[in-house]
Amino acid sequence: MSIDRKKIGATLVVAAGFVLLYRHVMTKLTLDWWTDGNYSHGFFIIPIAAYLAWERRDRFYAATHRPTVFGLLVIVGSILVLAGGVLGSELFLTRISLLGTAVGIVLFFFGWARLGVLAFPMAFLFLMIPLPAIIFNQIAFPLQLLASRFGEATLSSVNIPVLREGNVLILANTTLEVAEACSGIRSLISLLTLGIVFGYFADSRVWVRSLIALSSVPVAIVANGARVAGTGIAAHYVGPAAAEGFFHEFSGWIVFIAAFAMMLVIQRGILLVAPRPRAEAKAAAHAA
Repeated sequence: MSIDRKKIGATLVVAAGFVLLYRHVMTKLTLDWWTDGNYSHGFFIIPIAAYLAWERRDRFYAATHRPTVFGLLVIVGSILVLAGGVLGSELFLTRISLLGTAVGIVLFFFGWARLGVLAFPMAFLFLMIPLPAIIFNQIAFPLQLLASRFGEATLSSVNIPVLREGNVLILANTTLEVAEACSGIRSLISLLTLGIVFGYFADSRVWVRSLIALSSVPVAIVANGARVAGTGIAAHYVGPAAAEGFFHEFSGWIVFIAAFAMMLVIQRGILLVAPRPRAEAKAAAHAA
């Protein structure tokens, strides 16, 4: 009983220290999830990662328990990164430091083998961290241009007069700007997260999971291009109101659902080409 109390006490102390050290980081990160639509999926990341870790509990306890002092070095290094991020006002560094400290804690108390069991859930946590602005902009602007080109090509193919200037589509009765919010990066990040989760539960083969996750990138790009084209067609035949307000937001949800449907089709296509082994198929059928 005393050993259990010591373990519980040590756990509470470590948890309290972690929260105290990173309370401002976690508060700002949560605020970004709430205010930045590109990362609103961040609220789901921790619960999903917690489930993935819980699912591995038997493997975790079966793995070799061999704490290593290297974990302490990782913790110290992560705290130094935190200090650098705070002094340099670089949010990304402070948030990466949070994950580094979590990894160091697992290493220090449980060792490499048990960290290996939790590798996927802990790596999944990276999806909750917003990209640095310099990287985000390098991705978003090319996506804006790609979506506008896709829209221009589609509108021209259905004989709708259109002139493209950069990321702006000029129609006869209105002008459409493919802004950063319409670049598709929001759906790209959300679909990538969804693709990783979907692939994990859909198939146990690593290459299939990876392929499903990677398919989210072209799917998101095509889906967003179709949304821009559809908005242009609606604006041409219905009027500028079709490209604004409720209709614009609603089309985003419809396109996202359609994109996920495309990923389902891809997953089914993979199963047709490379069926799951019989044992796995029987297990999946039994679970269903």
